[in-house]
Amino acid sequence: MSEARIIDGKAFAAKLREQVAADVQALKVEHGVTPGLAVVLVGDDAASQVYVRNKGEQTLAAGMHSETHRLPADVSQDDLLALVGKLNADPSIHGVLVQFPVPDHLKQSDIVAAISPDKDVDGLTVTNAGRLASGLPALTPCTPLGCMMLLKDALGDLRGKSAVVIGRSNLMGKPMAQMLLAADCTVTIAHSRSQDLPGIVRQADIVVAAVGRAEMVKADWIKPGAVVIDVGISRFPSRDPVAAAAGKTRLVGDVAFDEVKAVAGAITPVPGGVGPMTIACLLANTVTAAKRLNGIGA
Repeated sequence: MSEARIIDGKAFAAKLREQVAADVQALKVEHGVTPGLAVVLVGDDAASQVYVRNKGEQTLAAGMHSETHRLPADVSQDDLLALVGKLNADPSIHGVLVQFPVPDHLKQSDIVAAISPDKDVDGLTVTNAGRLASGLPALTPCTPLGCMMLLKDALGDLRGKSAVVIGRSNLMGKPMAQMLLAADCTVTIAHSRSQDLPGIVRQADIVVAAVGRAEMVKADWIKPGAVVIDVGISRFPSRDPVAAAAGKTRLVGDVAFDEVKAVAGAITPVPGGVGPMTIACLLANTVTAAKRLNGIGA
């Protein structure tokens, strides 16, 4: 059997951003609407700052309106919710996103609940989760949305495929399963309490690994020819001793990539697989929200 096809998420995301930019230009020219994304960053978490900066740069590159609201780490819950309310009411803003994690004194569930479902471009509100589960138009979490795009590109028609999602988080596992179900897959959600996890995974035509345990999924878990989507990301010291001594790190997914690629039909690498899709899908969600909020077909 030949080695798995490597699914290039970086290239796919670049094409998606080009499409988003074209959609943004059309909205400006035909409807006088400029999609706007507001990101709220609380505190000075280094990883969040990098991520938020990348979001802002890519938003502007797509021709969209971008706002970043930076709040001190000791901001009160009331002040943060007041800002979210202001952004909900701002007609120039179509997507509202609070960057998580937030400091411990802030309650994440209350922050998510305060975001207007129609501007919830992270797809985290209970309303959007319910819409997705009910088959209604929803804003869906960006990472599973990106995974679905990569799967459809790799397989075309997903109808009738057996899919296993490893992980049951509200951000990834549950919405991923709902999207696969909507695509007429037969879906199993597996997790840390599942009995005979390798046996469950071995039945699947599609495997989505999203548990955050480095290289947990081994080659003998995978049905020959299956498509494997690796959402996990763990950081380890570089294998090169000199680079490691300089603080360089390497990224590893939930799938033992080198051995699984010998069995799978197609597989996403880490990095360069699912990761680049997340911000591209955030931009796409913001365009979708702008269209819906302005009564334009979406």
